[in-house]
Amino acid sequence: MDHFHLYQYGAVITEVYDGDTCTVEFDLGFKIHFTEKVRLIGINAPEVRGDERERGLISRDRLREKILNQAVFIETEKDEKEKYGRYLGKIYLKNSDDSLLCINDWMVDEGLAVYHKY
Repeated sequence: MDHFHLYQYGAVITEVYDGDTCTVEFDLGFKIHFTEKVRLIGINAPEVRGDERERGLISRDRLREKILNQAVFIETEKDEKEKYGRYLGKIYLKNSDDSLLCINDWMVDEGLAVYHKY
């Protein structure tokens, strides 16, 4: 992702609900900002309720530590919302060497989520 394309945005993560859902403040430039929920596409994390609660809280808390209040890049899936009203997207965090870390893949690599097709 050397440069931006359609459906790629600068953003700040303002809330992490669980291991695969965040609230994001998008920056479209020209002082245009808006806030939406984003579901990390291609992965599934344990739920923070029910039988998976313990693992779900760990997954959520690790994601919070990694990206909460951080400037990120988001690539959405065609800018369309899914059935629960969230945009689907990949979140990228800039590393100290200016490379980009795909948070979706990082969650799986850390054992906090699994790859999942919708």
